[in-house]
Formats: sequence, C-alpha cells, structure tokens
Amino acid sequence: MPALDLIERLNHRFTQLQHRLGELQNLLGEVRLLIGRVFELPEVEKGQEHAAIESIPVIQHLGAAALAKGLDHFQRMFIYHQKQNTSAKSAIRLPGALCFSVDDRQYQTVITLITEINLMKTELSNIITVESQLQPEQRFEFVHTHLRGLKTLSAYRSLQVVTDPWSLRFGWANKQIIKNLTRRQVLEMLQKSLAAGRAVPPYDKQQWAEKVRGEIDAISKLPPSVKLKIKRPVKVQPIARVWYQERQQQVQLACPSPLIVLCRLAPGAELPPQIPQLGELLSYDRASIRHKYKPAALPAHLVIERLHLYVAT
Repeated sequence: MPALDLIERLNHRFTQLQHRLGELQNLLGEVRLLIGRVFELPEVEKGQEHAAIESIPVIQHLGAAALAKGLDHFQRMFIYHQKQNTSAKSAIRLPGALCFSVDDRQYQTVITLITEINLMKTELSNIITVESQLQPEQRFEFVHTHLRGLKTLSAYRSLQVVTDPWSLRFGWANKQIIKNLTRRQVLEMLQKSLAAGRAVPPYDKQQWAEKVRGEIDAISKLPPSVKLKIKRPVKVQPIARVWYQERQQQVQLACPSPLIVLCRLAPGAELPPQIPQLGELLSYDRASIRHKYKPAALPAHLVIERLHLYVAT
C-alpha cells in the first residue's frame, strides 16, 4: 500500500497541474492567434482498442473554433470528458497546430509555464509508475481510488512547442517496432517474467507461470545462434512535419495534441516575419496507401504470439 505522503503528493501535484493548465488557457486566450487548424478524430469505442484500423475520418476546425477546441483538449484528462461508449484505455487525439504571435515577454512567459506543466506531468507519471512500487495491473486501482476517472495517457502527455517554423504539414505514420534479439536475451526476459510471480488477466498466478514455463521450454529448444526478432505493429498515428527555412531542416513530431506554435515579433513589428503555412490532415484510408519502396520481408514464423516474437526461417 503506497504511503500516505505519496498519496498526498499525488493529489497535490495533480491539483497544481490543473491550475497551471487553467493559467495556460487564459494566457493563450490573450495572445494573438495568427492561424489555427485542428483535426478532430473519432473516439475509440469500448472493445475496439485492438481492432485493425482501415480508415479514420477527419473533421477540420479553423480559426477561433480550432483555438477553443485545442485549449479545451489540453484539459481533457478524465473519462467524463468523453462519450459514454468511448474506451477508457485509448487516449483522445486532436492533431493540428495553434499559431500565436508573441513578443519577447510573452514568449518567455509561455515557455516558462509550459516547461513547468511538462515537469508536473513527468512527476505525476513518476509517482504513479515508479514511486508507488505497484505492478501495472495494480496502478489502475490506485489511480482511480485517489483520482477517480483519470485517463493517465492524457495526463502524462507533454505539451509540444514549436518556435518560428516556416511550415507544418500533417500526415499519418503506420510502422512496426522491430527489435533483434538473441536466444539468451529472450530467455532472460522470460525468466524475469516468471520470477515476478504475478497474475496476468485472464490467467491466475499458477496459470500464468505455466504459460511462461512453456514459452521458456519452446525457446530453449531453439539453436543458440538462432535469429529472433520482435516485430510489433504500431497503430497508425498522426504526425507533423515541421520545416525550418533558415536551418533548411525538417523535424517530424508525433502529433496527438495541437502543437503550440510561437512566432516571435521583431521589436516594434505588428506581425512576425513569417506566418507559418499549415497543411491539412486528410482522412486515413489504409487501402489507398501506396509505398514508394517496400523491401521484401525475410521469411519468419511466429514463436510467441503475445510478444510478437518471430524466428527467421
């Protein structure tokens, strides 16, 4: 059971976070909005968290409507901020960008406040995932006992600031995580899972231990030099490609929330030297994707399904 001082710090830090987010909403509501463009995505329904994604329709919001939706999105951290049939396990996403014109004082004020907010988010995550010393399946009860209805995916998510970009384009990333492993590394990973002595739903402790022992036995029978790899699909995600003209550099960012774009004014100027060009996020359609070049995958067969672990054939 986490100590009382940890619970007090959890509640205190979250109250501070809410207060600072309210300050940010007021601050960004007072500075000049140059251009705003956000893209509303459908919420994931209960029971559909792991369903294959074939299409994602997008609804675009511009100007003042984009600003209102974006500022509101930063504070949507509870399940009662979403529809009744929406999954509590999936974060609500609102890609896009809100571009503001700021003088030096406003710029420093916004940067300082967002840095403080992101630090609080990191501390909140650390309290729940590290300091509590709870297993992942126990954290849910801990969080919802003291911060009922909190969506940790939304609470942990940092705010992203972009300064003086030339343009921002939006798109979709649909990739796989691939990690090459030796037989020894996989066996060590499975032994740690067995030594943890925990239950993983829908299995009880004994059933889970038997399952892991079976996996250890299957891997032990493979040759020591066998080539193993984890090839885990990552769900399609909205991304932003930010172009900096002076540096001739493009930076790609994950974009689950509106980017806060700050365009700095020269002394005495009414407008920044460059108002960023904002692209559009088109609806995702898996069937219409055409790869310029897609190398053939090496033949492999699945060894442990839950780990997405394959052995080369």
